[in-house]
Amino acid sequence: MDDIFTDEYYMRIALSEAKFAFENGEIPIGAVVVANNRIIAKTHNLTETLTDVTAHAEIQAISSAANSIGGKYLKNCTIYITVEPCQMCAGALYWSQVSKIVYGASDNKRGYTEMGGKLHPKTEIITGVLEAECSAIMKEFFQKKR
Repeated sequence: MDDIFTDEYYMRIALSEAKFAFENGEIPIGAVVVANNRIIAKTHNLTETLTDVTAHAEIQAISSAANSIGGKYLKNCTIYITVEPCQMCAGALYWSQVSKIVYGASDNKRGYTEMGGKLHPKTEIITGVLEAECSAIMKEFFQKKR
């Protein structure tokens, strides 16, 4: 029997969070945190809703996951994010010591790689999971804004 709990499986859940954000006027980025094949946090950008520039999907997911496990470090956890983290979120992910980051679309303008950000040296990084779908929702959102 095939394992259904693949990176694509969890990224689709992150994409559903991004779609929810889109429908609510938020930049459509979703995030899901998984520990032992169990979702312990799922959220999306809330910067408009909360009028808070720090309310990115990753920050919301880190806080929710930390509350779920009762500790500040996300060791043995994977975070799935539809878009490459910005420098602020990369810093938060660094401090959370998350074991693995999986993201869909790259952000060639504000992503942590472009801005010189760093992640924890023990963090595994996987990029390009469902990249076309993750990129398409961002493009659609910003085309509608213009």
